[in-house]
Amino acid sequence: MRQFSVWSSRISVIASFRFLIEAKQSLCKVKKIASSYLLAMTITIILTSLVTINANAKILLPQILSSNMVLQRDKPINIWGFAAAGERITVTFAGQKKEALTDNKGNWAVVLNPLKTAAQPQSMLISGSNTIELSNILVGEVWLCSGQSNMEYAMRKLAKIPKPKNEKLGFPADEVVQAKNKQIRIFLVNRKTLIKPDSIHKSWSVAEDSALRSFSAVGYFFAKELQQKLGVPVGVISSAVPGSAIEPWISEKAFADEAYFKDKKIGNDPGKFYVPMIEPLTNFKIRGVLWYQGETNCFLNETISYAYKMKALIQSWRKAWREEFPFYYVQIAPFDYSKQKSEKVVLSADTEPAFWEAQEQLLRLPNTGMISTSDLNDNGGDLHPTYKWEVGRRLAIWALAKTYHQKIDFSGPIYQAVTFKTNQAILNFEHLNVKDSGTVAGFTLAGANGKFVPANAEIKAGKVWVSAKEVLHPKAVRYNWAENPSGNFYSNGLPALPFRTDNPLTQQFKIN
Repeated sequence: MRQFSVWSSRISVIASFRFLIEAKQSLCKVKKIASSYLLAMTITIILTSLVTINANAKILLPQILSSNMVLQRDKPINIWGFAAAGERITVTFAGQKKEALTDNKGNWAVVLNPLKTAAQPQSMLISGSNTIELSNILVGEVWLCSGQSNMEYAMRKLAKIPKPKNEKLGFPADEVVQAKNKQIRIFLVNRKTLIKPDSIHKSWSVAEDSALRSFSAVGYFFAKELQQKLGVPVGVISSAVPGSAIEPWISEKAFADEAYFKDKKIGNDPGKFYVPMIEPLTNFKIRGVLWYQGETNCFLNETISYAYKMKALIQSWRKAWREEFPFYYVQIAPFDYSKQKSEKVVLSADTEPAFWEAQEQLLRLPNTGMISTSDLNDNGGDLHPTYKWEVGRRLAIWALAKTYHQKIDFSGPIYQAVTFKTNQAILNFEHLNVKDSGTVAGFTLAGANGKFVPANAEIKAGKVWVSAKEVLHPKAVRYNWAENPSGNFYSNGLPALPFRTDNPLTQQFKIN
């Protein structure tokens, strides 16, 4: 299987390094207490072990395979690891028994037949020169969460934040105390240890107590909603780094494969986090990916370049897993970017809306979805707004509708097209309920002079009619085009995505 050789090479280096340290410590003790004969024998054993892998070397597993894990249902499951060269490994799980012979580098791998949902814990035995038992394993749905600080934002912070202003969205400040659902399992990626072998086999945890306090709030609330609505075990992997730009999450090869970046210099350490925090996971089967990142790149005033970076990330991750899995992501929340000082670029009131526009371009890729957070920040100066439970819920309902095919409303209005007539503009939207009607705020209108003014907008017969007495011949419409939007255009209980009809990226961004 791909990545095994690279992984095992890393394991070999780590194991040898540990062995040398332990050997040196042992020799120091031996010099003090043992005879010269014993010392000579010890040295002989050490040297022999360094020349060739010990025939009795223990089986090693990657961190992602451990007790308490959730395995993805209905897909062939990879189980892999490292042992002595030429060793026969047997994996027994859920009535299946698979065998493999390690190669000359010690790699081994088996593939289990697709598994059905299993809410009752099971054990997996992995046997060779030694036997490893992984216990409390469930079979259900597995999702990977990644991004920067708003994805990393830990559950423990909920107990310390002020009460949110929008009481309709609730406030689960005591969620960690209340969480007792053993059908939800979590795995928190440590960028320094994921590539190391697992010796305790407890990297996965039940979503409760101290493990949950340190876990992604968005990831947990997504899993909670999914588990309640599907009634199956849910596992969530969080691999996020605060302050990270998008580039470190993309391999150098992925940048090389995207024509847009030909002859362009890529900053921000391409692959820095992909190699240690994503690549080791690519043999572990998942249902899909959740992504919440962008603030760092927005500070650089990026637009189309970010869209192409997201395209490279999505396509390269799908290629690495060999699946065109669902990729659902979060529109970054409102923030006062124009009030921030930057030595690199000039930030304005248009900086964030233009970035939202770039994020929205990825909806043109298959099997993607974006949720709006334009209404989820009580303070424009807060880069980490508190409503993480609602972000997780909105991601979950998108997944429930599009991945699990439940008949539910999962999106607010998304702009499709506009028709201009004398004195008014008529807009069509996807996900606008035909039963909705009434006036809405947040729209602006401009004529040929490009000057936008506040407009009147009304929902009628599944369309939005926009006009302004100052604009006799409208040419462009915008909605919530501000870093502190105040529009109230909702449908299905969800906010509309901000947009402008004079969007330049429609023609500039190519998905093929």
